[in-house]
Amino acid sequence: MKPAPFVTPTAGLTAQGLPLWPLALLAGLLPAVAALVSFALSVQLQLVPGCNPFVDGCTSISRAARYELPNHIFRALMLPAATLQGLVWLLAAHWLRGALGPRRSLQALATLGVVAAVALVLYATFLGTEGTVYRLLRQYGTVVYFGFTCLCMLLLGQAVQQLQGLAQHGGSALPGWLVRSHVALACTLVALGVVNAIVAAVLSPEWKGRTENVTEWWGALIFVLCFCALALMWARAGLRLRLQGV
Repeated sequence: MKPAPFVTPTAGLTAQGLPLWPLALLAGLLPAVAALVSFALSVQLQLVPGCNPFVDGCTSISRAARYELPNHIFRALMLPAATLQGLVWLLAAHWLRGALGPRRSLQALATLGVVAAVALVLYATFLGTEGTVYRLLRQYGTVVYFGFTCLCMLLLGQAVQQLQGLAQHGGSALPGWLVRSHVALACTLVALGVVNAIVAAVLSPEWKGRTENVTEWWGALIFVLCFCALALMWARAGLRLRLQGV
C-alpha cells in the first residue's frame, strides 16, 4: 500500500525529512516535568505536604501547581505540551490511514486528540484562577482531557494491532511486545477509572479525595508512558516528516 504523502517510513540517517519520534517523546515528557517540578517546588515552599503522591494521595496535580512560582512553571510547560499532543494525535491518525486506509476510528482519533489538547489548554490556562466560571472551565478541561486521551489510547491500540496483522501479508511489523505494552497501558487506564468510581462510592469523603489524587497521578503517568511507547513505535518504523513541496 502506498504510504501517506508526507509521513513516510524510511531507513537510514540520509533519508529526507525530520524524524517523528522526538515529537511524541516531548509530548509525553513535558507534562511529566511540569507536574514533578511543580510538586517539588510546592513542597519546598510549603504549599502542599511532602509525601509520595503516587501512594499517599496527599495532593492532586492541580493543587501542587495552583499557586505562586509552581503555577507559572506548570503553565509554561503544559501549554506547549498540549499543542504537541494535539499534533501527535493528528500525525498518528495520518500515519495509520496511510497504512490501513481510511477508517472512521482514525478520523475519531484525530478529532478526539485535538479536543483533548484544547481541553488541556483550558485546564492549564485557568489553573490558579478563582470564580465559578473559571472553576467550571478547569473541571471541564480535566474531565475532557483525561477522558478523550484515554479514548485516543484505546483507538491507537486497536489500530496498531491491526497494523501488526498486516505483517503476515508482507507489511512492516512493529515489535509485538511494544504493541502489547501500549494495549496494556490503555486497559490499565480504563481499570483505574473503574476502580476509582467504585472506591469513591463506598469510602468516606477523605479517602475518596485521596483515591482520586492517587488515580490522577497514576493516570498521568500512564499518559506519559503511552506517548513514549508511540515515540518508540515511530522510531522503530523509521517514520519521518517531510513537508509537501520540500
